[in-house]
Amino acid sequence: MNHNSSQSRFRAVSLTLGLMFLAATVAYGSDSQLAPIRITPERRQLIGLKFATVMRKDVSDRLETTGSIEADERLQGYVQTRFAGWIEQVFANTTYQYVHRGQPLFTIYSPDLMSTESEYLLAIEARKRVKDSAVAGVTDDASSLVDSAAERLKLWGVSPREIARLERERTVRRAVEIDSPMSGYIVERNALPNMYVQPDTRLFTITDLSKVWIYAAVFQNEIGKVRPGDPATVSVDSYPGQNFDGRVDFIQPQIDPMTRTAKVRCEFNNPKGQLLPGMFAHVALDLPMGEQTVIPDTAVLRTGTHNVAFIDRGDGYLTPAEIELGQHVGNEFIVLKGLAPGQQIVSSANFLIDSESQLQAAAGAFVPPPPGVGANAVGPAAEAIPQASIEFSSDPNPMVRGHNKVILTLRDSKGAPITGVQVTVSFYMAAMPAMGMAAMRAQGTAVDQGNGTYSANIELPSGGTWSLTINASKQGQPIATKQIDVSASGSMAM
Repeated sequence: MNHNSSQSRFRAVSLTLGLMFLAATVAYGSDSQLAPIRITPERRQLIGLKFATVMRKDVSDRLETTGSIEADERLQGYVQTRFAGWIEQVFANTTYQYVHRGQPLFTIYSPDLMSTESEYLLAIEARKRVKDSAVAGVTDDASSLVDSAAERLKLWGVSPREIARLERERTVRRAVEIDSPMSGYIVERNALPNMYVQPDTRLFTITDLSKVWIYAAVFQNEIGKVRPGDPATVSVDSYPGQNFDGRVDFIQPQIDPMTRTAKVRCEFNNPKGQLLPGMFAHVALDLPMGEQTVIPDTAVLRTGTHNVAFIDRGDGYLTPAEIELGQHVGNEFIVLKGLAPGQQIVSSANFLIDSESQLQAAAGAFVPPPPGVGANAVGPAAEAIPQASIEFSSDPNPMVRGHNKVILTLRDSKGAPITGVQVTVSFYMAAMPAMGMAAMRAQGTAVDQGNGTYSANIELPSGGTWSLTINASKQGQPIATKQIDVSASGSMAM
């Protein structure tokens, strides 16, 4: 290899490394710039390029977490008397004993209650004596006294069963039975024989476990997916293979600063009492999210400040699009802005495509595809309207690795040669990771030779397929563009 050839290769490698460094700097900087690119079928196969379709579909997620079972606070109650007295017998005498509504809990002796019961019996006797009275209003007054005394007994919490006994037996007992106001388990018991109680004394706490709450721990980055009413499924180690179905009832508006989780309260029916307070539970939340636009998560290039997807415009043209992402669901991202259903996007090798796009942007040599390329051609990719035609040839032909002369002929729409045009040529070869090759580029400015002919000397650092971009402008206005693939003989640069 002669000295000039070594220098040329050194300049080509230095240019390639410099552009790669510039691309990496832009890619991870705050002002990321991307340019459309064109990938040939051969390069597509080398880098393993794959595509996916932007879809519109019903999306649902499943969130699995842990939780603890607690009693439903709405099904708890206290047992207290509305009068002072002394407890004599206690029937419900153990904690966690199950009691039914109307079941006697204890008996109590209360002078005030005995006095009211005596008044009730006297009112009944008075009504009986005057029921045949001819005096107007006497019977009604006696009945009102009976009703008034009975109402006082009810307000004091005397059971209908005790009031019926008084009317039937017409005797006042020393101690009166107090019944349970609800069904459930006694979780707290303070009633003891011979205990003096007042209306503010809490004697029993009863909890109904026919429904329970399960507080699921959901991390703050997922709490936005959860809504009240979402289905929930729970399993506990005590009953392998058995699932219990419920729903999300409430989301506590507080994040635990230690675990960064919020408590999501789920409500479950518990008719057999299998779910017990204090149990550890495995919770699965089914989160329907409605119809959404989704793409595979592998199709997103996340630079730290931007999210980018590459749209396939057809004929190998790829256009970068900045997108706004929603929730990550399974192996897909919800897309809020930037893509439309039905578009084809790159779903693999995004980093390599991004590197090539950065190089194109850094060199400023990309030319949009001609009008009508690809079924999805939109925006800038469909606006290039050539005002002149470009004919390309080379010496030698085909081109070789090393020195080449590029010959270009520019003609207007009538076939007349165009002179006084600024013409640039740019050769680009994508990176080939499988072969250990970085992306390469060679550029030059064509010199006007007269009669619409322009030539440029180019050193190609490698044999293989190159993407050639030709830009022609006059007085600062583009008049023609051309992008073609050319082959160069010779060995590949390693």
